[in-house]
Amino acid sequence: MEAGNHTEVSELLLLGLSEDPELQPFLFGVFLFMYLVTVLGNLLIMLAISSDSHLHTPMYFFLSNLSFVDICLTSTTLPKMLVNIWTQSKAISYNGCLIQVYFFTVFIGMDNFLLTVMAYDRYVAICHPLHYMVIMNPQLCGLLILLCWFIILWVSLVHILLMRRLTFCAGTKIPHFFCELAQILKEACSDTLTSNIFMYVVTALLGVIPVTGILYSYAQIISSLMKMSSAWGKYKAFSTCGSHFTVVSLFYGTGLGVYLSSAVTHSSQRSLVASVMYTVVTPMLNPFIYSLRNKDVKGALGKLPELGVQCGSQR
Repeated sequence: MEAGNHTEVSELLLLGLSEDPELQPFLFGVFLFMYLVTVLGNLLIMLAISSDSHLHTPMYFFLSNLSFVDICLTSTTLPKMLVNIWTQSKAISYNGCLIQVYFFTVFIGMDNFLLTVMAYDRYVAICHPLHYMVIMNPQLCGLLILLCWFIILWVSLVHILLMRRLTFCAGTKIPHFFCELAQILKEACSDTLTSNIFMYVVTALLGVIPVTGILYSYAQIISSLMKMSSAWGKYKAFSTCGSHFTVVSLFYGTGLGVYLSSAVTHSSQRSLVASVMYTVVTPMLNPFIYSLRNKDVKGALGKLPELGVQCGSQR
């Protein structure tokens, strides 16, 4: 086959989570509910942060960006999955699959970067509290976000350009509920060596470096906490990063589960379950983790009905 003849197939088949027809209505209801909860929860977090001036700090600036990315991440995969279940179709167009791969790679990468930046923010807040507002100034915060977007947009674009060189046979089946890059490369009918090398190198760099940064930040945080003499001071300092640590554990724990389950057991079903955890469940739980463990966010959420009443009376 010619390397550039990617028009041989116009659509691919997403096998989804299960091929059992009796299970489809249940899956549709569950994932529709999870999608709506994810979107509503993260929108409320963004609205609470933007409406309360007390939350206009670097920590909540990064949190609002995380909520936005989580909405985009689930919107990249779940709507197509729900449409396929509703219409009893498994098809996704070739171009639609490329678009899904691109945006999924962008948003999952941004999740990774934002959690790293948030770990650095907590490190500065706890280890250098007197210089926190000087170090984490608005210019630096904005620059960090722009840098993250710049890196991941270009990395994702290279993935797609490499994928465009691949060929796929008619009726290619993808054992997943969305076009996941690693699964797509496994099903290609042409040589994927270059794409695989780039994917593994990028995964190593954009995985190891952020995780190392997070581990270093928390090592410094724990060291600072151990030096504190006040038990209340330790509790207050730890509470500021407890939510972030929970989200980091969920995100990287389930993400690692995807690769371990596929590499060790070669079970596509276990890999699917792990994928659901880090692409659907974690974005859904993030708003609850940050709101239930944070008095400032809970207070801002409680003020939203009053804000709505005031806006209504002004009209």
